[in-house]
Amino acid sequence: MSGPHRLHLLLEESARRGAGRIAVEDAQADAAATYGELNALADGLCELLIRQGVRPGDRVGICAPKSIGTVAAIFGILKAGAAYVPVDAGAPPQRNAFILGDCSVRAVVAERGLVEGLRAAGDAGPLPLREEIGVVGAYGADLLLLAGQDAEGDPGVEGTGATAAPAGLSYILYTSGSTGRPKGVMHTHASALSFVDWCSDTFEPTSADRFSSHAPFHFDLSILDLYVPLKHGGTLVLIGEEAGKQPQGLAALIAERRLTVWYSTPSLLRLLLEFGRIERYDYSALRLVLFAGEVFPVKHLRALQALWPHPRYFNLYGPTETNVCTYYEIPSVIPEERTEPLPIGRTCENDRARVIDAQERQPPPGGEGELYIAGGSVMQGYWNLPERNDQAFFRDSDGTRWYRTGDLVREASDRSYIFLGRKDRMVKRRGYRVELGEIEAALYRHPAVREAAVVALPDEENGVLIRAYLSTTAEGEPPSLIELKRFCAQNLPLYMVPDRFSFQASLPKTSTDKIDYQTLKERV
Repeated sequence: MSGPHRLHLLLEESARRGAGRIAVEDAQADAAATYGELNALADGLCELLIRQGVRPGDRVGICAPKSIGTVAAIFGILKAGAAYVPVDAGAPPQRNAFILGDCSVRAVVAERGLVEGLRAAGDAGPLPLREEIGVVGAYGADLLLLAGQDAEGDPGVEGTGATAAPAGLSYILYTSGSTGRPKGVMHTHASALSFVDWCSDTFEPTSADRFSSHAPFHFDLSILDLYVPLKHGGTLVLIGEEAGKQPQGLAALIAERRLTVWYSTPSLLRLLLEFGRIERYDYSALRLVLFAGEVFPVKHLRALQALWPHPRYFNLYGPTETNVCTYYEIPSVIPEERTEPLPIGRTCENDRARVIDAQERQPPPGGEGELYIAGGSVMQGYWNLPERNDQAFFRDSDGTRWYRTGDLVREASDRSYIFLGRKDRMVKRRGYRVELGEIEAALYRHPAVREAAVVALPDEENGVLIRAYLSTTAEGEPPSLIELKRFCAQNLPLYMVPDRFSFQASLPKTSTDKIDYQTLKERV
């Protein structure tokens, strides 16, 4: 591993080299912070956290929209030796309260307008909501620190983040869980920096680069966004949730802000292509287009290259548990006859990969199997889920620990991997990982729902279409489509709300009295 061994030292070293350079711009708030200002904000929060009893190894939640203050909060938490736990500020408060309670956060940095919702949802888990201390009231942010009930800080204690072990926890990202409850993916400073260092070697960023920050901070794409530009003294351009949903405004922003590196899901790039009218703008500054999280249909990728011919394009692959672990540089000209998706590529240099079939053997060349990953970028494990960790890893005779991705692939003759699909019922939608079981668990909360089954179907335009099959109780009329949509929006993130609902007298069962998902798929 090259360079600093803790994530927050990336900011500190860049601030020493160029305190006056712009570190972060907030496109929506029209605000900017230099490296010196950002580092000072992070130092202030670090001191405040320590006074409130936060110690190395603790977890600190973040529930706030993207802003310069939120970036400072992330680095302040790391400076204190703690791990940050970001949640979706737009998700139902009950979901966020569960996540923050599940990992026993010592404190929460929250946007002022979200505090009441967290308080009301506090019965989902023990949340530290005793104190409300102003953290950042500038740069377009209004953040409060909610400290723990038992906070007994010592003003004389200094932050120990700089001396924290690289193997120490740095952040926990919660992903959809098959039991209906999200699960926390734990990454260390070492596993995150393994990925950041690989990005540095592969993409050769400089202080002149201007990186997009389109992904929310609870999404794993944000790790590249946050740490790669700040390592090299570049500029991070924050794109808020509202701006990120408006293709025409986003198309103008990329050009006007002279972004040099773009990173997002293919779905967003497709929206830019179809509705952004990108032919009207000058994108000569753009040198890299990176995408990850789902398959990019070749016809859309080819059309984008025709309008943006100058950048290099990379398909980045990896579940949250591994960071990016394989990559593929897209050829400058994709043959017209090609219709199938391009490969997910070769293994990143800091990792190793192997393909294992259903009999836990290595298939012959060109054979299909599950992709296993080992190496520096792999997670530490799932928070407080020892049985899930046992299932997630395979340890070979040499003692190497391999993460089972659950993705089926085959190895091509050039040693790149071709993605074939998911092994289980986990799907990718708009770049987010979705466990269909979590949607079912939410639907079961509706009082009129007797049975619920959710299936994912391929869809050429959107990648995946989610259909919910329901049988209802005998009392009264079944809920309307509007009511169901509203109920789901109150209990799930918007990207998990089903596209279609179908009512059945009863759902089909297998011989073991389980719901027959295959039959449901055939009913479409």
